[in-house]
Amino acid sequence: MSQSTTSKSSLAAWGQRLVAAIFLGGQLIVHLVRGKIHWRNTLEQMVAVGPDSLFIALLTAIFVGAVFTIQVAREFINFGAGNLVGGVLAVALTRELSPVLTAVILAGRVGSAFAAEIGTMRVTEQIDAMLMLRTDPIDYLVIPRMIACCLMLPILTLLSLITGMTGGLFIASNLYGIADNVFLESARSLVDTWDICSALIKAVCFGMLIAVIGCSWGLTTTGGAKGVGQSTTTAVVTALLLIFISNFFLSWLMFQGAGSALLQGF
Repeated sequence: MSQSTTSKSSLAAWGQRLVAAIFLGGQLIVHLVRGKIHWRNTLEQMVAVGPDSLFIALLTAIFVGAVFTIQVAREFINFGAGNLVGGVLAVALTRELSPVLTAVILAGRVGSAFAAEIGTMRVTEQIDAMLMLRTDPIDYLVIPRMIACCLMLPILTLLSLITGMTGGLFIASNLYGIADNVFLESARSLVDTWDICSALIKAVCFGMLIAVIGCSWGLTTTGGAKGVGQSTTTAVVTALLLIFISNFFLSWLMFQGAGSALLQGF
């Protein structure tokens, strides 16, 4: 009985914090319209989100592209469609794998850092001190992080796409004997401009989710050091959950109807 009560209270607390995150997102829009942006903090956060996350994002992408090619190439070659391997990889990376996996990496690396840093400031009363000095925490802490995520995540997504294609090209040419020009021509014919745009739109949405969830969970932290740890863990789990849910709805909106990409490759 006590475990059931504890679970219900935890779920209620999670729901309250999620509602607080939604309100924080609305506040961010209002503050951005007013044009209150601390550019120094924004540049610092852009460095933390972008260049500092570049290596792990590219390393993940190159192995994802290589593994996907291994799984796809052998089957396509058996069906006599080896010329479509590059295009299928490009479509998968562009529409789903690159934006989602890059967002997952940033949620674990950057979202957790946002929650831990701001949560520590909350429990040590640094945010209260900022309010006493008439400094709005949303302008000073949250908006720079949101801008950094929304700007850097699309760039990281494009770089991950290029790196993933490079890994796939290496495997296709060295293990399966698919010519480089055939691989690249297939990718060029199957991927169009809208696919690239959809990946960037998804990246911007995911970046906003990561920043809002991480910052909101940090701002609502209570309970000292233990509360900071709990907020960090819950923020990452919530961000990942919302990334996957929002990815479903974005994909449903962007790619309704019967696709024609594979028909173009034949």
